[in-house]
Amino acid sequence: MSTEHRRSRWTVRTPELLVPATLGALLLAYFAVPFVAFLSRTGAANVLGGLASSEAQMAIRNSLLTAPVSTTIATIFGVPLAYVLARQSFPGKRLVEALVILPLIVPPVVGGAMLLTAVGRFTPIGSAAAAAGVPLTDSLIGVVLAQTFVAAPFVVITARAGFGAVDDRLEQASRSLGYGPIATFWHVSLPLARGAIVAGIVLTFARAIGEFGATMMVAYNPRTMPTRIWVDFISGGIDAIVPLALALLAITLVVLAAVQRFGRVPTVIDR
Repeated sequence: MSTEHRRSRWTVRTPELLVPATLGALLLAYFAVPFVAFLSRTGAANVLGGLASSEAQMAIRNSLLTAPVSTTIATIFGVPLAYVLARQSFPGKRLVEALVILPLIVPPVVGGAMLLTAVGRFTPIGSAAAAAGVPLTDSLIGVVLAQTFVAAPFVVITARAGFGAVDDRLEQASRSLGYGPIATFWHVSLPLARGAIVAGIVLTFARAIGEFGATMMVAYNPRTMPTRIWVDFISGGIDAIVPLALALLAITLVVLAAVQRFGRVPTVIDR
């Protein structure tokens, strides 16, 4: 298509796109202004000094330790579930789908309360674990439980969309060549859905490392980056949280670049 032709098409379409483009620009400005306003305060904060404090380093360490563990657990259990949802119809499938989506739509604080009713210190599971020396609340294990609860749906949803895009005739061809279901999954389905799965893993990690509400309910201590940011904000205001917030923002930008690298990611389960 020539440059002149593209320019003429743009000229024709400009009037009909003016209103939606203006509305979209306003929303983009609403997204951008808080980032710019926050970054403008970095000059007033001692970022390096803030990150060098023992509290900040402990929070960073806890987050970088628990988020990969949560992401790994979500991937190990979520990808097989996604494959089953993409390939099988069975009684109760819609209930399973609803359970996958539920942690996404339940407020994180409510999700944390739900976890406490299941694994809290005074529940049968929580008390047994505490007696065995493995407390499920106010511990790094509690952080992992909270992060996994709120973040695992991302990998399930994206992986399911990836498997759903794989032509099942390729799997049938693999089976006709003598490969079993596990070999077919490993050598055919998984590689073809890899992009969506990796994108889901990245989003799961981002959700886990930024989780606050459920973590605050289940494991307020030890501090993670989000809970440390909240404590610092209560005691010192906006300037006090700039160092850790910038560190978390940097991680988010890396996640954004990774998601863009692996393409667009669905946000709901396709029927």
